[in-house]
Amino acid sequence: MPSRAHLSDGGVDFIAEVIDGAFVIRYWGATIQGDIGEIQFERSIANSDYDQIQTPGFFREHSRGWLGYPTISGHRDGKDWSTHFSVTELKADKRKFESTLEDTATKLRASFSGAIDSNGVITFQLTLTNLGERFTLNELWYWLPIPSQANQTLDFVGRWSNERNPQRRDIGIGRWVRESLEGRSGHNFTIGEIALTSSTNFSSGEAWSIALAWSGNSQYCVEKTYEGAQSIGASEYLMPGEITLEKNSSYQAPRMMATYSANGLDGLAQAHHSFLRGRSSHPNSPRPLTLNLWEAIDFEHSDERVKPIIDAAADIGVERVVLDDGWFGSRRSDRSGLGDWQVSKEVWPNGLRAISDYVRSKGMQFGLWFEGEMVNQDSQLYKEHPDWILQEKGRIPATWRHQQVLNIANPAAYEYILNSVDAVIKENSISYIKWDHNRTLIDAGYQDRAAIHLQTKAIYRLFSELKKRNKGLEIESCASGGARVDFGIIDYVDRFWTSDNNDALERQKIQRWSAQFIPPELLGCHISPSRGNQTGRSIALSMRAATALFGHAGIEWDITKANEEELAQLKTWISYYKSKRSLIHSGAMVRMDYPDDAHYLYGVISKDRNEGLFNFVQLQTSTTSQPANIKIRGLNPTQKYQVRAISPAGQPGMMLIQPPKWLQIGAELTGDSFLKVGLPAPILRPENALTFEVKAL
Repeated sequence: MPSRAHLSDGGVDFIAEVIDGAFVIRYWGATIQGDIGEIQFERSIANSDYDQIQTPGFFREHSRGWLGYPTISGHRDGKDWSTHFSVTELKADKRKFESTLEDTATKLRASFSGAIDSNGVITFQLTLTNLGERFTLNELWYWLPIPSQANQTLDFVGRWSNERNPQRRDIGIGRWVRESLEGRSGHNFTIGEIALTSSTNFSSGEAWSIALAWSGNSQYCVEKTYEGAQSIGASEYLMPGEITLEKNSSYQAPRMMATYSANGLDGLAQAHHSFLRGRSSHPNSPRPLTLNLWEAIDFEHSDERVKPIIDAAADIGVERVVLDDGWFGSRRSDRSGLGDWQVSKEVWPNGLRAISDYVRSKGMQFGLWFEGEMVNQDSQLYKEHPDWILQEKGRIPATWRHQQVLNIANPAAYEYILNSVDAVIKENSISYIKWDHNRTLIDAGYQDRAAIHLQTKAIYRLFSELKKRNKGLEIESCASGGARVDFGIIDYVDRFWTSDNNDALERQKIQRWSAQFIPPELLGCHISPSRGNQTGRSIALSMRAATALFGHAGIEWDITKANEEELAQLKTWISYYKSKRSLIHSGAMVRMDYPDDAHYLYGVISKDRNEGLFNFVQLQTSTTSQPANIKIRGLNPTQKYQVRAISPAGQPGMMLIQPPKWLQIGAELTGDSFLKVGLPAPILRPENALTFEVKAL
């Protein structure tokens, strides 16, 4: 059996050794030229400390001298609480390792594996098997070491319509924990946890990132002991008694992805994007320009209301129309009907097939909204099966948006939802479903136990089965906006609804940080009406269009109320999106560290570095009258490029007498000159964006 695992690819190394039976992770970070030796780890022994150096290993066991937070917590009726795992098998090569560890005293076996891809992303898998009597598992963590120069942590906080605000803080002695306990990943979910240096920015500096592939309760942690040892970790958050292992049964922890970047936050983002794009499940067809009808019609469903919008959509080049909430049962408001997944004869007397055929006759795909994990108490389903909701000891949980959570871990409820949704899909030739999730899981019990783990597994099975039954079906993950955006559900869906807030100014920030982990082709970005539904703010169409361009673009607007000029601009913008989406959805994301926080400067560069597309955004009024030059990194230094401003949806508003000359005639300069000198930035009005192309000559 080898005593070492050394994974190396994509500029990242992972080194682990077996020491006194423990699986010890020695290093995770930039590729090392040469080897590391034991002498590099023979640290001092402090006064009032262990008499010999302790090596607690990956399991961070109390029995091996670890005084911080452990990897595993559990017991058998209060016994077998302290583990002492030893490696019994290790297989390793440059790309992967597989290890087996056992503790004969507590009768537990663990398997821990990892595989690195060409982007330097390591996927870890941890499984615990019980070889004895019933064992109650409380926690099972992944932990990776981070070096002392990683002195800060970055994660994300939010609420409905304001997701993924960056939160950066110094690492101090103790534990920094970010928990998500909504039963879904949630608006306040961070997607991942990042450790970094105080000087790390978008373009430079070291950063270490982990992300858990899980859509239920979770927790992330950065810990520093009084000795100075630092680590970063993640785990599913288990409710009391949620996981009990009978003899010979196993718990498989959610996978965890980890990577390192020596090139700042953009280096991390590009690694994540490339990793996700390399999956077999990743969408590989052009992302259709989508019009969603929710903000256009609300619950006002009818042929007369919908068909004119469909006609207008087809005229301007829309490729997919999605009918949102209100088409089924008694669903004329959000107070009733959820769970009754039969087409309402009241609003669609001829069924949905006619409107589906009408959409497809116009050359567009037809999509439909569901919220299959939920039920209104005012519904036929609830009247017949009140026992099908997640609940504990007969208590009815507090309502949220007038609804309860349907227990799809219950086989009968699961089959009802699967067959009901499948029937609607087949009967109406639906190629796309928008799947919503508008409430948290409260008092979520099943058979007298917490059931969030089971519920999460069930939605994965449901999505898999729907796709198996309906070839080519695409699914959008929506959860009252961006409340289920994570590395677990991502393997089952083709798009995320990034936020219910379509205000372009708010979306600039939301999309900027959502893309830290998720590539733009998976992030739904829509043009709203002039006056935003959530903020009430009026923003020019040019800004709304520039914002929606850098993602999976679409429209959330009753375009029959748009004037002729707006419709013409939308048509031009849609055509432009179609011409550039292959670049936007495959290129490397670049976010410049612009010296003035009143601006964003970002875009994408093609793999061959021959083409780029960028936004220069004025978020608010600057303190200086002349903004700093526009400088772009990532281009070929010796290649000469043509730079040209474009305005597919109208000119941005400016506060100037005369714009920089290049806006009128274009510019030609090398990639090196663009980075070091740049081009003069125009003086934009707040809430405006300039879009420009870069092409190799």
